[in-house]
Amino acid sequence: MIAVVGLSHRTAPIALRERIAFDAPRTIELLSQARNYQTVTEVMLLSTCNRTELVAAGDAQTPVDLLTKELREIIVARVPETDGHLYLHGGSAAVQHIFRVVSSLDSLVVGEPQILGQFKEAFDLACRQGTVGNHLHRVVSRALRTAKRVRHETLVGSGQVSVPTVALDLARQIFGDISGHTVVLLGTGEMGELVARLLQQSGARLIIVGRNLQRVTELQERYQAEGRPFDTLESSLSDADVVVTSTSAPNAIIDRVLVKRVMRKRRGRDLFFVDVAVPRDINPDVDSLEGVYRYDVDDLAAVVTRSLGSREKEAERGERIVNEEVARFERWVEAEQVTPFVRALRQHFLGALHRELARSLRGRLKHLGDPERLHLERMIDAAINKLMHEPTMQLRKWASQNSEELEQATSVLDDLFGLAKASQEASPDSADELEPVESSSPEAVTKENIA
Repeated sequence: MIAVVGLSHRTAPIALRERIAFDAPRTIELLSQARNYQTVTEVMLLSTCNRTELVAAGDAQTPVDLLTKELREIIVARVPETDGHLYLHGGSAAVQHIFRVVSSLDSLVVGEPQILGQFKEAFDLACRQGTVGNHLHRVVSRALRTAKRVRHETLVGSGQVSVPTVALDLARQIFGDISGHTVVLLGTGEMGELVARLLQQSGARLIIVGRNLQRVTELQERYQAEGRPFDTLESSLSDADVVVTSTSAPNAIIDRVLVKRVMRKRRGRDLFFVDVAVPRDINPDVDSLEGVYRYDVDDLAAVVTRSLGSREKEAERGERIVNEEVARFERWVEAEQVTPFVRALRQHFLGALHRELARSLRGRLKHLGDPERLHLERMIDAAINKLMHEPTMQLRKWASQNSEELEQATSVLDDLFGLAKASQEASPDSADELEPVESSSPEAVTKENIA
């Protein structure tokens, strides 16, 4: 059973989202805490600038509403104000939500590619912490496959689409042509580099300010920019027409006091801030200063809305692909319900044949050497695999169709061979030889080539 509980740009303002944003150490702490809950057997946490959500799996006996209830408690315990802003999805709705998120159909900028990498990183971190197993591996594998289909079969991600591109569009709306204007970039991470690349192409004068001087130098050389250390922040703001911030600082690093000093030196020149960080780099109290204009990721939504027209039809095609993949996944899950029973039937036949073989090897066939004995064992295994193929496919077909024939067939087989107890004890996750081609290893999922 899969469940998702979280909030996003659709349900909560940035002032609340920044309070529930998690860096890696806090994510590890939360994953450990979540595993202490009785219903949570597997869990991962996705935390980006526009969403924070727990994705979890429980065992087959766990009611989905109980699983979502406990996930909600985990988040609300951290930040009580999130209550009322959370979405709770369970079962098929949770799978659909995951597929849509990974396919960038639920992003602030539909089609942006960053969410795919962010989701993979979140999954990798959970794998390293040992908080995911076969259920989440399979869901994630199907989600990545869905994202690949959406990307390759639609134009929803065509062109340059991301929060940085929207930020640059906003700057163009303010200045028209921004070539010749001075842009200060504060932050040298992945988002900062995307901004730097776009600004280089726009012809603006770019000043990169950061605490990591090695990284500042690297970006300075790569994008023909001017690099400055963080202690020059105030003077750099004085030089700027536009300031784009994208640091990972836990609190605001630009506030009203600092900007007020900067504005005295600017002699009436307006100053525009575009803050794409969550938590925000710029305190909203700067809005009270004359000539200062601040935009954060929620303000970018209006720009996004105006640019969505050409993507709406492609997004609709993406939604259809998601629905197809969710239906396919649900059919597979339903078919997997017979795996313990099929495994029990297979083990019943194997056990009987191997016992007879062992008896013969102690009697009439005791003269056989090890190579001949091994050959007989392999022959039995191969014969059982062939005999079980058609019954297995038919049972899976009936399971995927919710057919009455499944109940009748399993009842008859149980009466004939006494399989009920054995099938309950058999683990579906251990029956790998009966599963469709579907890897459950972390490496297979995390190294999947989506490009």
